[in-house]
Amino acid sequence: MSTETEVVPPRAKVTEIDTVVIRFVGDSGDGMQLTGTQFADTTALVGNDLATLPDFPAEIRAPAGTLAGVSGYQISFSSRDIKTPGDQPDVLVAMNPAALKTNIGDLEEGGILIVDTDAFTEGNLAKAGCKTNPLKDRSLTGFRVFDIPLTSLTLQAVAEAGLTGRQATRCKNFFALGLVFWLYERPVDYTREWIEKKFKDHEQMAKANTLALLAGYNYADTTEVFTNHFRVRKAQLLPGTYRKITGNEATATGFITAALLSGRPLFYGSYPITPASDVLHELSRFKNYPVKTFQAEDEISAIGAAIGASYGGALGLTGTSGPGVALKSEAIGLAVMTELPLVIANIQRGGPSTGLPTKTEQADLFQAVLGRNGECPVAVVAPATPADCFAMAIEAFRIATRFMTPVFFLSDGYLGNGAEPWKIPPKSELPELDVRFRTEQEGFQPYLRDPKTLARPWAVPGTPGLEHRIGGLEKEDVTGNVSYDPQNHEKMVRLRAEKIARIASDIPRVEVFGKDSGRVLVVGWGSTYGAITSAVEELQEKGRPVSSIHLRYLNPFPANLGDVLRRFEKVLVPELNLGQLSMLIRARYLVDAIGLNKVQGKPFRVSEITRAIEELLRG
Repeated sequence: MSTETEVVPPRAKVTEIDTVVIRFVGDSGDGMQLTGTQFADTTALVGNDLATLPDFPAEIRAPAGTLAGVSGYQISFSSRDIKTPGDQPDVLVAMNPAALKTNIGDLEEGGILIVDTDAFTEGNLAKAGCKTNPLKDRSLTGFRVFDIPLTSLTLQAVAEAGLTGRQATRCKNFFALGLVFWLYERPVDYTREWIEKKFKDHEQMAKANTLALLAGYNYADTTEVFTNHFRVRKAQLLPGTYRKITGNEATATGFITAALLSGRPLFYGSYPITPASDVLHELSRFKNYPVKTFQAEDEISAIGAAIGASYGGALGLTGTSGPGVALKSEAIGLAVMTELPLVIANIQRGGPSTGLPTKTEQADLFQAVLGRNGECPVAVVAPATPADCFAMAIEAFRIATRFMTPVFFLSDGYLGNGAEPWKIPPKSELPELDVRFRTEQEGFQPYLRDPKTLARPWAVPGTPGLEHRIGGLEKEDVTGNVSYDPQNHEKMVRLRAEKIARIASDIPRVEVFGKDSGRVLVVGWGSTYGAITSAVEELQEKGRPVSSIHLRYLNPFPANLGDVLRRFEKVLVPELNLGQLSMLIRARYLVDAIGLNKVQGKPFRVSEITRAIEELLRG
């Protein structure tokens, strides 16, 4: 329930609300990602909890004003803990007809719609495939429409900056941002400082963007267009130091932290690919840390260099998205055969082939667990939230170095591009990453195994007396010599498989959210965490017999997973694929896992999962 109190000026009222979902949409040249990011950064500074969902067009230079060129940024912010960027926007800011057409179906009934009337020309309407003007044909009567000439108001506001007409028009996103800042009581100071730093070498552009921002804010404050604005109080977060972080930023930060914790340099070999490129960009910024980034000429050389770095005693890391993993698969098999620690970061996207390069999907699980020739087991971990990418990046290297094995780190476009507040952990809360090299000559054999982990020794080349050979041909047990003996081959295959299986005793047991037995258990992995947990919380508050678990370890599974699954009558597995985890669960535990599958390049809505659970409960 909202409360209203009068504020100055008397005509304006402030309405307190718990949660707001705003979506900024426009042409890919309208600066919607920048607008959304600035709103999110300011919201984080204000102290709200938040979650974001950037949505990029796949076409690099789609014709302006067309449906293919629409870019969007959605943010949900709240005075309480939230886990998703929201099912439907409460507010839609649409900069042109194409943006309106592709997004109006998501705006909730009675929601606020802000449009740039200057963009609704006959030409733009035709590009968007609109037979009539939606601002005049009464098709928007179910919404609170604020049709504002954003472009012409911006041109008036920035006239004194002396820009060309085209340059001045590009400032309209800041005018729109100023409007929404006023509407939701966000300060403009942070964005003003950002503009000054960003355009410090372009005085005219800095001045124009600042003028547009302030003009939008003042327009909302002084005209009669808005008679209400809204207040979302600070969230009650746990004490600590927070920053807004994206999943790809958290991933890079986690990998750097692993290098610092282990005392070993980090080497990142990568070839640019959406949406993994941000990890390369972020790591390349930290030249003052023990980090080396290598932009290779192709995916194969990127992973080859990472394996070489690992052989030399560094933390070998390579990153890509699904198509790149396909090219790296032979080299991953080499890392398995040589039993070297290597982390492969896969920021998943829609496939197959080039697929949906800017959209999200979870369809590379089979590829990570099974996608190589021969019996070629690797460990697989997956973060649950953007901030969790930090912890799981460290965990990937902990497992890789402890068990001398390649480890897949499975993120996706939704996690990588999305953002949330991250509580920066103190050093005392970080895990130990104890990396030890073999230095003793006496009794050394390259494939002599640790009795607990079955890991072979990590012997750095050049260590006196520890000369040894590695390669892709089968190794003789203990000595590491090339061997074609059938019995030895089977023994080594089983040893490598058993080594991965033993990781299960070294990772946390799965924890049930809710009662540990009952009617329905919802099982998730990766980026489905927020939607699943929100849906289960909602139904538990209504007294429904539903619980959930979330898997961050996918190969091997946690040791108690089978026991947990069997304590529930029905198991529901929501995935952004056609049922890969549900198939693995069925095969391993003989449990009738029911898939809830979606492959639209979009994350689950909470309502979609809630509806599926209710249907199961009704039988």
